[in-house]
Amino acid sequence: MPFGHDMVHSLGTVVDLLNSAPEIGGEETLRDLNDLATFIRQREISGIDHLDEGELTQIHTLRSDFHRILAAPDDPSAVTLLNALLSETRITPRLTEHDGHPLHMHYFAPGSSLAEHLAADCGVALAQLLITGERERLRTCCAPGCSRAFFDESRNRSRVYCDSRTCGNRMHVAAYRARRRT
Repeated sequence: MPFGHDMVHSLGTVVDLLNSAPEIGGEETLRDLNDLATFIRQREISGIDHLDEGELTQIHTLRSDFHRILAAPDDPSAVTLLNALLSETRITPRLTEHDGHPLHMHYFAPGSSLAEHLAADCGVALAQLLITGERERLRTCCAPGCSRAFFDESRNRSRVYCDSRTCGNRMHVAAYRARRRT
């Protein structure tokens, strides 16, 4: 299934947000407003006028909500959690072009807080994964000692590591060495 720019971007934002948590990524990377501003810049999140400490707290809460959705044992549980999240979000769909990106859809209401902005845009992307039966594309790394999240865009849903250059390479080298020992 081909994924549009806006969906890939939103799901990438979910992944980066999840991986900023100590329970997934290993260390807290959204410690203060400077870290949050860097996250916004790196993820090219538009429409954010200001940040305050309340935003950071809301983003940590949203991150926990996304983690619960990712960890849901089945689709109906994920749907229930996502519906609860979306019910608290003002959603105003509109087409937009910005920052050199092609025409795409934004779902957040103008003037939304960062957390509401991400809940709307990322929540709708997660909803699309559930609607299309593709929830398993958002998963955690299979490498021992790694629990980082990733979005599998491969055609046959075969990706198992968060990064082929780190976890994938480490696991392939370990398998090679195990074969050589026998």
